[in-house]
Amino acid sequence: MAQESKKAVVAAIIGNLAIAVIKFIAGAITGSSAMISEGIHSVVDTGNGGLLFYGLKRGARPADEHHPFGHGMEIYFWSLIVAVSIFGIGGGMSIYEGITHIQHPAPLENPTINYIVLALAAVFESLSFSVAWRAFRGSRSRRGRNTLAAIHHGKDPSLFTVLFEDTAALMGLAVAFIGVFLSHQLNAPWLDGTASIVIGGILVVAALWLAYESRSLLVGEAADPEMVDEIRRIVLGDPVVTGLGVVLTMHLGPDDVLLNIEVEFTPGLSAEDIHAAVHRIEDRITEPFPEVSRIFIEVEALADALGAVSPAGRTVPLQAREARDAGKAERD
Repeated sequence: MAQESKKAVVAAIIGNLAIAVIKFIAGAITGSSAMISEGIHSVVDTGNGGLLFYGLKRGARPADEHHPFGHGMEIYFWSLIVAVSIFGIGGGMSIYEGITHIQHPAPLENPTINYIVLALAAVFESLSFSVAWRAFRGSRSRRGRNTLAAIHHGKDPSLFTVLFEDTAALMGLAVAFIGVFLSHQLNAPWLDGTASIVIGGILVVAALWLAYESRSLLVGEAADPEMVDEIRRIVLGDPVVTGLGVVLTMHLGPDDVLLNIEVEFTPGLSAEDIHAAVHRIEDRITEPFPEVSRIFIEVEALADALGAVSPAGRTVPLQAREARDAGKAERD
């Protein structure tokens, strides 16, 4: 998944950089406000791709003393910064450019250049979109969801951010083409400025949607309900488990899930049997869900088996890997 995300982001950076150059050249030659706005859009998208790539690199760093659960949530922070960038720089400047052009309209010169540039930009954007779509479709198919549901429940913002940007870019190109065409055919330069404002509006809507999705991940989003249900089934399927309490999950990154569960075991089990069961449950969870990298199991029957109860009379929480190591130590 991480490699697919990086591939999509790098493709977007290269495509947007090439598009930005040709759009600004065309805008400078013809004086089209819509083309200038599209150039701004592509520059912002290029910078945003760089921010996402930076976030992916930082998120891949291993855990350390100050970040014991790793740095996976870095990508959530940087995707929120990207949303702010699209809203403020991309949307704001495009709307400002459009208003200025309406107030001081100037006729287009040689619009043929604009059409050529828009066609080239559409090719580049389509290539970038196809890379992002293939990566996104692969993650979507694993869950069997439609596109909107996959975006809403997706845990990798780098994928749907690139998808948002490329979709907004293709829509912006269509609006720019209509604006340039009508402005030239009707000899109404203000229509070109109106197209610029519409492009800015598209960017603002995309930015708000992206910010909404990123906010949910940044504050700590649970794993997919399907995963949680399957984990419940796995734990309850163990022969020595008699009950299951709270199941808590949280994404610490796109492919990094923390799991905390309360498990009730058959009364009278020895500590060694409980340790073996904890180890067995952990292996059965991580086999279908390797992204569940941290498992904490609160063993309800452990206190009686070990004769140890916390001062408040509650059972002692035991982390799965610690339980496994303790079991090995006892057997040795």
